[in-house]
Amino acid sequence: MNDKKWIITGLVIFVMIVIFPFLPNFGKAVPVPEPELTPEAKAAGTCVLPKAEMKAGHMKILDLWRDSVVRKGKRTYVNDSGKEFNMSLSSGEKSCIGCHSNKAEFCDRCHDYASVRPYCWDCHNEPKEKKL
Repeated sequence: MNDKKWIITGLVIFVMIVIFPFLPNFGKAVPVPEPELTPEAKAAGTCVLPKAEMKAGHMKILDLWRDSVVRKGKRTYVNDSGKEFNMSLSSGEKSCIGCHSNKAEFCDRCHDYASVRPYCWDCHNEPKEKKL
């Protein structure tokens, strides 16, 4: 029991060392980024699915598209309103890349915020950046 003050002092120092890296950002939240649309996307006014569904489940959709193209040979997606889209991350016309070609301003903003590294560009060429 004579070492009680040293044990408590050691525990306090240990706790301070452990929480020190977190103190500078304590209570600060980074706002969720809003992706910038290209003029083509703004002009189109509509996407493959409603905005909320695309934000929440775009990777599931892209995975389903990949399976449809690779395993079934189906290359065209028809949404609920009857509009057709290319299921491609390589060709631009009537595909996601056609409207969302500014990868740094559209894809990378949210992916960096969420600290995710999608594997899309392991196989596909990154879209050519268009100056807005």
